[in-house]
Amino acid sequence: MPPFICPICGKPLKQEEKAYCCPGRHNFDRAKSGYVNLLPIKGKHSKMPGDNKLMVVARQNFLGEGYYLSLCRSLCESVMAHLPKNGREITALDAGCGEGYYTSHLYHFLKKEGIQTRMMGVDISKFALDKAAKKDQDIDYAVGSIFHLPVQDGCCDLLLNLFAPYCGEEFLRVLKPRGLMAMAIPGEHHLWELKQVLYDKPYLNQVRDYALNGFELVGRSLVREQIELRCQKDIDNLFKMTPYYYKTPQEGTQRLLSLSELNTTIEFQILIYQKK
Repeated sequence: MPPFICPICGKPLKQEEKAYCCPGRHNFDRAKSGYVNLLPIKGKHSKMPGDNKLMVVARQNFLGEGYYLSLCRSLCESVMAHLPKNGREITALDAGCGEGYYTSHLYHFLKKEGIQTRMMGVDISKFALDKAAKKDQDIDYAVGSIFHLPVQDGCCDLLLNLFAPYCGEEFLRVLKPRGLMAMAIPGEHHLWELKQVLYDKPYLNQVRDYALNGFELVGRSLVREQIELRCQKDIDNLFKMTPYYYKTPQEGTQRLLSLSELNTTIEFQILIYQKK
């Protein structure tokens, strides 16, 4: 049973065939695809919070082409290298899991390595969670805010935070003592050639300070390579899954739309932290 909690009273939820329920008699139906909505009405800041359908579909299609497989493999290897050698059973949470691409890859990687994993994913976007739940029925997905995770205190051995907002207080709350947190952040030159097309004066990404209150940095690795986008469809999907889609001048958008192929740098830093 996943360690989800009721977003209304905070009591543990019991998983039944078609719903989750708590001792306070609050019930939450599971969607047809398998996820459960644990985001209370008062926790919504818009009618449809989180990534919209356009962004979710674009990201799913782009990632499905394998352009970020090097990041996925490096993430799995980094996590595996830092898990306790004597631990064969863990509980993991992907906070801000989107459509579950990395969630699913890591789950099946750990399974092949003989580590029994209770994998959970939480995201505020219903569009993303519907895609994630349809893809992998072995993972427990819940719509919720990572700033108020519907997860029990101290239940996670591992937490993922990949390109999602950071909420240190909540992450520390749900992690066990000495629990691990894996993060992936864009490097300075990530998508540099794409930005050269979009902007007259492209800019490097700002990389934040690695220090995080309550955590010790125990591992860091760099993933950097050139990818070849082979058609306009892949270029368009990459564009739509980034924030650039919403803040690029029309001239830059038109330049990108005229391309039939594009080579661009991808650069990521994988950071492994341990709860102090």
